Amino acid sequence: MARYTGPRWKLSRRLGISLSGTGKEMKRPYPPGQHGPNQRRKLSEFGLQLQEKQKLRFMYGMNEKQFRSLFERAGKLKGVHGENFMKLLESRLDNLVYRLGFARTRAQARQLVVHGHITINGRKMDRPSYQVKPGDVIGLREKSRNLTIIKEALEERNFLPEYLSFDENKLEGTYTRLPEREELPAEINERQIVEFYSR
Repeated sequence: MARYTGPRWKLSRRLGISLSGTGKEMKRPYPPGQHGPNQRRKLSEFGLQLQEKQKLRFMYGMNEKQFRSLFERAGKLKGVHGENFMKLLESRLDNLVYRLGFARTRAQARQLVVHGHITINGRKMDRPSYQVKPGDVIGLREKSRNLTIIKEALEERNFLPEYLSFDENKLEGTYTRLPEREELPAEINERQIVEFYSR
């Protein structure tokens, strides 16, 4: 199953969550379409679990196979399955590039990585799904430091998570530790996702 490339705002409104992180899509907080404001559908237990899974999958811009594979990997780690899964998602390179403020959205961060603008510990890395480890340094290639798109994104950044540190002079960020559950998206109920895949 290929990655979703359709209209993101419609998808955000259907799922009831801002997938871009900006919140602009939710100016009309009801599903898209002619009957959007008047829809009163009650979801079944399965429907709620599926919706929760889709929220998280589209938020991180992954296809189903990748998402399921990472979920199974999280199950082999010590601790709470759902929380481990969220931490693995947060440790993806494209997500951390977005969190550091090099890009306005995760999709833009993914593009920066694929086009070879990002380095890990000084070495070029073009895999968005790369699992960054605590202590790794995320930087920009020398020729990419003056890109307008990156400068504008950094100027607009208004929040840096506590599990990241950023050096303004070197334009480098360090993944200092794994995030706590409280620092991850609060609008996601990961237990529903665990139940969905445990059927």
